[in-house]
Amino acid sequence: MSSLTDETRDSATENSGPFWKRPQTQVFFGTALILAAGIVAGGYLMGDGLLRARLADRSVTVRGLAERDVTADLATWTISYSASAGNLGEAQASVDRDTAQLTAFFKELGFPDDALQPVAVNVSSYTNEGITIFTVRQRMSLRTTDIEKAQAAVRRQFDLVRRGVMLEEGSGISYSFTGLNAIKPEMVAEATRDARAAAEQFAEDSGSKVGAIRQATQGYFEITSRDGDSGGWGNADTPFKKVRVVTTVDFLID
Repeated sequence: MSSLTDETRDSATENSGPFWKRPQTQVFFGTALILAAGIVAGGYLMGDGLLRARLADRSVTVRGLAERDVTADLATWTISYSASAGNLGEAQASVDRDTAQLTAFFKELGFPDDALQPVAVNVSSYTNEGITIFTVRQRMSLRTTDIEKAQAAVRRQFDLVRRGVMLEEGSGISYSFTGLNAIKPEMVAEATRDARAAAEQFAEDSGSKVGAIRQATQGYFEITSRDGDSGGWGNADTPFKKVRVVTTVDFLID
């Protein structure tokens, strides 16, 4: 009984006195202060993060262009011809004569013997009123890196007609540019500089400065005819090409 009275007396003593001096009150205020400090710090960090995010969103997207005139470095001339006769051997002999004329023609122009190679041969026949006609078709291909010599050969192709070689439809020369990989880095750098110049003009107009690149897309390289149509028809007919690339770049704005 006495012990219970002592505990009751101690509890009454702890709860006596001013409210702010009581142990329970001090624990409550201490916890509240820690919680408030955490909220303030978290709010500051969140606000600072949002500010940084807003600054990161200040960017401008521009495109840069680079173009370069190049000359083809590979010419491929596909030559098709045929002969028909009532006898297969006769048709084949006629094609062989045309092949010999072609070989002599290109040799006279200074091409090596292996520049002209057979690509395909086809034999067909049909019968009309009991008469069978055989047709032998031959296709040869000239492949050279000597573009000037190839152009000279094309200009003189009617000499083949004078020699009795009748070129079929579909015979034609095609010019290609194979050195794209060698000029890609320089052209991408040029396009990026062009994009930065556009971004700097934008920034100057808005009273800002251009920062680092946030992201960039190279785009694809396009090889077209230097003169005339921008692509497709006529592109392979000329050795004079235009290489073009467009880059899309996002610059940060300070």
